[in-house]
Amino acid sequence: MAPTDTALSPQDALVALMVAVSASDETIRTSELLSIEQIVNHLPVFGGYDIDRMRQTSQIVFDLFAEEDGLDALFGLIKEALPEHLPETAYALACDVAAADGKLRDTELEMLAEIRYQLNIDRLAAAAIERGARARHLTL
Repeated sequence: MAPTDTALSPQDALVALMVAVSASDETIRTSELLSIEQIVNHLPVFGGYDIDRMRQTSQIVFDLFAEEDGLDALFGLIKEALPEHLPETAYALACDVAAADGKLRDTELEMLAEIRYQLNIDRLAAAAIERGARARHLTL
C-alpha cells in the first residue's frame, strides 16, 4: 500500500506532525524522540493509542518526505484525520518537539509556519502556544 493511500487515526496524525517537525532539519535528535515518546505516553489525547503504530506512522512521514509533493500529501493525510477541535493541540505538540533540543533551526521554523498555515492556526493563538513551549523548554 502506498503511503498516500494510508489513512491515519487522529493520534497517528499528531505523531506524524511531531515526527515531521523533528525530521524537517534532516536530523532527528534524541531529545526530540524522547519528547515525542513522553508526549505519547503521558497526554490524555493518546489514551488507548497503540505505541507500536509510531514506527509505521514515522515511516509514512519519511516516505512522503522522499517524494516531490510529499509534504502536501502529508498535510492532506493529517488534515483528513485531525478532528476539528485538535489543530491547536497539534500545533502545541509540534512546538514542544521543535523546542525539545533547546534550538530552533530555520527549517523547523519554516515547518512550524507551514503547520500554522495548513491547520489555520490563529496568529494570536499561535503566539501563545509558542510562548508556552518556549517557557517549558528553558534551561537555567
